[in-house]
Amino acid sequence: MNITQALSGYSTQPLTHQLLMWLLKDYKRPNDKVHSLLTTGILSPVKKGLYIAGPAVKATKPEPFTLANHILGPSYISMDAALSYYGLIAERVFEITSMTTKASRTFKTPEGIFSYTHLALPYYSFGIRQEQVADEQFVMMASPEKALFDKVLTTSGIIFRSPINVLDYLVDDLRIDEDSLKELDTNVMASWLPDTPKKETFKMIIKVLNKL
Repeated sequence: MNITQALSGYSTQPLTHQLLMWLLKDYKRPNDKVHSLLTTGILSPVKKGLYIAGPAVKATKPEPFTLANHILGPSYISMDAALSYYGLIAERVFEITSMTTKASRTFKTPEGIFSYTHLALPYYSFGIRQEQVADEQFVMMASPEKALFDKVLTTSGIIFRSPINVLDYLVDDLRIDEDSLKELDTNVMASWLPDTPKKETFKMIIKVLNKL
């Protein structure tokens, strides 16, 4: 099996430098071979030490959400990217937004922009689920409820002084349909409150959702 065929078998996942060294173990200078594969389009770079099968390899590529989970870990898709995925917001997302326990960072890559916002434990661990975004591609993503909480938590300047402020933000600013808001599980949201920053803000959100 040649290297192009070998890479086709891994085409749906990002390729780490360690995996490439294993695939190229029979080459005397595997790093030189990696450079050659990049030059010929058999490999494409994502960031230092992370690659995907290039345009010369006719195979399914990793979805952006799949890349996001691998570019920085631990992390999960959240905020606008997750809200758009669930159909809660209509706007097209041009940046893949994730949460992480590590320092906040943004990666501008040939495959797009991937941003990561720091969250502290234990709040970080709430409301994470596995979603299948393509054949053989599964990612860690916030539930709709957690994606909304993360959006509110990390958006500066949000102050809810009344239920009207909450509805204005959810319906007018985020443009979430009220019927979609009614489907959110407020019991789950309430279970996070003891370890959630901005407790009063989230209590007001839950109160408003329960009255819809």
